Amino acid sequence: MSPIFDYLFGQYADYNTFDVTLEIVAVIFGLLSVWFSKQNNIWVYPTGLISTSIFVYLLLKWGLLGDMLINAYYFVMSLYGWYIWTRKVDAAQYTPISRVTKKEHITSILIFIGTILFVSTVYQVFDKWNNWTAYVDTITTAIFFVGMWLMAKRKVENWIYWIIGDLISIPLYFYKGFTFTSFQYLIFTILAFYGYNAWKKNTDKNLQMS
Repeated sequence: MSPIFDYLFGQYADYNTFDVTLEIVAVIFGLLSVWFSKQNNIWVYPTGLISTSIFVYLLLKWGLLGDMLINAYYFVMSLYGWYIWTRKVDAAQYTPISRVTKKEHITSILIFIGTILFVSTVYQVFDKWNNWTAYVDTITTAIFFVGMWLMAKRKVENWIYWIIGDLISIPLYFYKGFTFTSFQYLIFTILAFYGYNAWKKNTDKNLQMS
């Protein structure tokens, strides 16, 4: 094998084929989920549920508690978001894309702080403060928790949180030895930029029409 291939994928030599296959499947469905989100398509949630359920299993098996909590939360919020996106606000219109309100900004801050406190407590109880990555995990978990909540509420600003969290996760997952997942977050970042622009244009168009 080439040195570059060994550098990128050498860590998988110790993994069983089933787990590697599951990670690839989870990555594929994760990418589909973000693509559907960019397209403002309800399939964001079915595909997301498949991806997150697989990652919950793998991350729990690999002992990555913080990452597992993120995906468990994604799973629950996907069910909530699926409901919100299909709920009609009147006789003809489903929940529209909109901007974050002042109240939702405050709620986002509370979710962020609450998540950090919750994850920190879990890490303390399970003695997971054994690597510098645990501290970064705490921050990224809080960022993604807010992003997922805002996406479920169909808020444009959800993409900003995804972009920040994705950019942190690219090198973080590579360092942890999960190259496929690291590449997933790289593509997530690109899609998130496109998603932000698409949702922003949608809200700008609605404002011009109102």
